[in-house]
Amino acid sequence: MATKSSGRKSADGLRVRRVYETPEPSDGARVLVDRLWPRGLSKEDAQLTEWCKRVAPSTDLRHWYRHEPERFAEFADRYREELARDADAGEALHHLRELAAEGPMTLLTATKDLPHGHVQILLEELRSAG
Repeated sequence: MATKSSGRKSADGLRVRRVYETPEPSDGARVLVDRLWPRGLSKEDAQLTEWCKRVAPSTDLRHWYRHEPERFAEFADRYREELARDADAGEALHHLRELAAEGPMTLLTATKDLPHGHVQILLEELRSAG
């Protein structure tokens, strides 16, 4: 299921890509940030550094959102609230900040619509002062 890379590398070394894209050396640490394992993808093909599902939106929030772009603004607010109030998510976010400080890091997701996915909010949170 390899595809051409669509992730853009930023000055801070963070980027977002679909987990189905072919891994690249420039990915650095490859971190899957989805709660569910991507369909049809072997762990070997994913070439992950780690799977950090603790920062993914809750099942209830994912089911409410259903990747409907018109709900994205409210989804983003609810997701930020989850990250702020859940101790496990907070610890995982801190861990990801530490990992990003060590070098390039790519957040991976199976989501098809990257601009309306949780990884965009997660990326903003990682870039914030924390």
